[in-house]
Amino acid sequence: MPATPQRGRTARRLTIGAAVLAAAGLTAAALPAGADTGHTARTGRTVDVQLLSFNDFHGNLEPPQGSSGTVEEAQPDGSKKTVPAGGAEYLAQSLRAARKGHPYSVTAAAGDLVGASPLLSGLFHDEPTIEAMNRLGLDVTSVGNHEFDEGRAELTRLQKGGCHPKDGCYEHGKKFRGARFPYLTANVTDEKTGKPLLKPYTVWQHKGVKIGFIGVTLEGTPDIVNADGIKGLKFHDEVETINKYAKVLNKQGVKSIVALIHEGGLPASTSYNYHCDSPGPGDGISGPITDIAKHVTSKVDALVTGHTHQAYSCTIPDPSGRPRTVTSAASYGKLYTDTTLTYDRRTRDIVRTSVKAPGAVNHVVDRTQPKAADMTSLIARWNKLAAPVASRPVGHISADIAGRGAAAPESPLGDVISDAQLEATKADGKGGAQLALMNPGGVRSDLAFTASGSEGDGVVTYGEAFTVQPFTNMMNVVDLTGAQLLTALQQQVSGPNEASPKILQVSRGFTYTLDMTKKGADRIVKDSVKIDGAALDPAKTYRVAMNEFLAGGGDGFPAFKDGKNKYVGPSDLDAFTAYLTAHSSAADPLTPPKADRITVVK
Repeated sequence: MPATPQRGRTARRLTIGAAVLAAAGLTAAALPAGADTGHTARTGRTVDVQLLSFNDFHGNLEPPQGSSGTVEEAQPDGSKKTVPAGGAEYLAQSLRAARKGHPYSVTAAAGDLVGASPLLSGLFHDEPTIEAMNRLGLDVTSVGNHEFDEGRAELTRLQKGGCHPKDGCYEHGKKFRGARFPYLTANVTDEKTGKPLLKPYTVWQHKGVKIGFIGVTLEGTPDIVNADGIKGLKFHDEVETINKYAKVLNKQGVKSIVALIHEGGLPASTSYNYHCDSPGPGDGISGPITDIAKHVTSKVDALVTGHTHQAYSCTIPDPSGRPRTVTSAASYGKLYTDTTLTYDRRTRDIVRTSVKAPGAVNHVVDRTQPKAADMTSLIARWNKLAAPVASRPVGHISADIAGRGAAAPESPLGDVISDAQLEATKADGKGGAQLALMNPGGVRSDLAFTASGSEGDGVVTYGEAFTVQPFTNMMNVVDLTGAQLLTALQQQVSGPNEASPKILQVSRGFTYTLDMTKKGADRIVKDSVKIDGAALDPAKTYRVAMNEFLAGGGDGFPAFKDGKNKYVGPSDLDAFTAYLTAHSSAADPLTPPKADRITVVK
C-alpha cells in the first residue's frame, strides 16, 4: 500500500542507531559490509522503520470523561500517578510530533476505531471518526468486533464511502468518502463465496522497503455482537488465518510482516509503563493473546493487539523461540506505541530487537501539548451539527458516578442503568419485569460531575448519557425459570467467562454472594440469590429485563436464549435518560448508589 499519495504527507524514516544494534546483539563492526549505522544515510543495508500504533479508539474525538480519560503511570518510588490523556486533537499532535525526523514511518491500528462511540461520532454513524483517522495519517487497521455493531453493510460503507442509506448526507453538498486506509478482515469471510469481507492484508512500501500487514478480529466476535449484523459471515481462527496469509505474503516476496490482531491480554499491572517481561519474557501478561502469540508463525515479526483496552509492550517468544514484540496502547487514544522495525534490505526481513529501548514503547497522549488545529476544526464542525441533540439536559448528579472506571465488579452506574431498565419495563403492559440485568461491557463510560461543556457541573446532557449507553439496544423482557436464571449467573464466571468474568449489573432488590475464592460456577453461592428478599425458587418463572444483545446470548450467556414470551420495550438509552429525568433535578440531584447488591468474597 503506498505510504504517501492520498494524505499529502511523506513516507518517513530511514535510520539505525547503536542502541538498536545493541538490542539486536550486534555492533557496527559485526554488520555486513555496506551496512549503515548513521541517521541520515539512505543507501545502507539496514534501515529503521517507525511503526506507530494504537487501538480501541471507539470514536473518542473529544477527550474521554472521568476515569475513562486517564492513564495510570508507575513512579520510580513505587507510587502511581493518574495522567489525563486522549482525544483526537492530542492524538494527532502526538503522532505528528513522533514522526518528525523519521522518513520511514507507518501508522497502524488494531480495530474498534468506531462503535460504542460518544454521541459526537455515534450520532453520525462514525463518519466523523473515519474523517479524523484519514487526517491524522492512519495507514491501515484490522477490523474489530465493534466495527460490526451496525452490520456488514455499514462496515463496507465506512470503507468505501457513500451517504448513509437512511439518514443520508449530513452536510449539504458533501458526500462521505470513506476510509482512505484499508480495513483488513482476513479471518472474516462470506459464507457463500468463502472470500474475506474486505482485504485480508496490505503491503506498505517506500523506496524498496516492504512490510506486509495482516488484520484479524477475535474469532469469538459472533458471541459479543448482535447476530443480525453478521448474518452470512464466518469468523475463523486467528492463528490459522495469520499463518495462511503470512505464507501468501512470503510467496510475493514480502518477508517483513506485522499482524494486527483485535484480541488482547491482561498485564499484571494497570500502569501503562509496567514492564511485563519481568522476571522473564512475557511473564507479566496473561489472556488470549499469549497463546496466540506463541503459535503465530515466526514469519510474523510483530503483533499489534487490542480489545482488552490494556496497555502493554511485551516480548513473547515465537514458535522458534525468538523474541517478538506484542503491544497494545490501552484505548480511546490515550496512548500510542512507537515500535522500531529494523529492516534488512538484503533479506527483506526484520532484524528482531527486544522490547527494551528502543524496541517498542508506549507513550501518553497528554493534554498539556498543543492541539492539532485541523482536529479542533473537525470537532467544532461536527459539534455544531450535533449541538441541538447533544446539549439537551436529561438529569442531574451530585458527584461522579463510576461505570467503566469502577474498581469493583458491581459499579454504581451499573446499578443506575439496571434500575432504569427495570423501571421502564416493570409495569403491566410494558413487560411486567421483576428484575433487570445489564452486561458490564455495555456501560461505556462514567458519568462525570464536572461539566464537559457549558451546561454546568452536575448536569447530565443527552450527549453524556449517549456516551454511557451508545448502542441503542432495544429492551427485552422474557420468562426465565429460577433454575435458568441461576445458570445465567453461573455463566458469568464459567465457560468462556471463567478466565475473565463478566459480572452482570443488577437492579434494586436482586442480591447474591459471589465467592471468588472458589472456581467456575461454584463462585455463585446458590442459596444466597434473592429477589426482593425472597430466596430464588428454581421452579418459579420470573420476568427478566435485559437488552436485546444479552437476550440473544451475547457475552457468553446462552442461558438467556431460552427465554420465553418475549416483550420488546424501549431502547436502553431511552430507559436511561427517562430515569435520570424522573429521579433527579437541580435541587435534588441523583446520588451515586452504594453498589452493595452483590457481596464479593475475595
